[in-house]
Amino acid sequence: MNRKQDLGSKDIYELQQRIAEYEDEAAYKKLFFHYFLPLKSFSFSIIKSKETAEEIVSDIFLDIWIKRKQLCSIEDLKMYLYTSVRNNSVRKLNQHKKAAFFSLDELQVEFASPDQNAETRLLNDELSLKIDAAIETLPQRCKIIFKLAKEDKLKYKEIALLLNVSIKTIDNQVATAVKKLAAVLNISAKKPSSN
Repeated sequence: MNRKQDLGSKDIYELQQRIAEYEDEAAYKKLFFHYFLPLKSFSFSIIKSKETAEEIVSDIFLDIWIKRKQLCSIEDLKMYLYTSVRNNSVRKLNQHKKAAFFSLDELQVEFASPDQNAETRLLNDELSLKIDAAIETLPQRCKIIFKLAKEDKLKYKEIALLLNVSIKTIDNQVATAVKKLAAVLNISAKKPSSN
């Protein structure tokens, strides 16, 4: 399995160009592996089916390859992908008559573990277990917002648009999450600055 690399917006746009202009399959695979797991996790939080979430994200990436010539016209690919996943997941819910809408309080969230070498993993195992346990105690709304902000690195404005809530709500939920995590981990927490 490919390791997830930190790609900046400049790197993402370069991949977009390589895919659109040169039909570069290596660039497409890099983009796919960079976004697949976080997008699958986001879809799963809505649809509550790992197989369906995987299918939704795969279909979106297939569509990107099919329409690759227009890829450079997408200004913010990350936001485009998250919005597509949200829309397709909600559409799938409606098709299955499971729900006409979704509530942030019902979302199921899985946090991906960061890539680490064995030594680092051993040193951080106990702390990771404490953090995971603390995250699990968060209310669902708080958990999904915290995940999108801290793990998927979406901006507060992007999360607000994606989840149809105010930036103030995002700020409050992240602050609540940080306070609860700090209390569980017995560390002092400073209020995070909105990004």
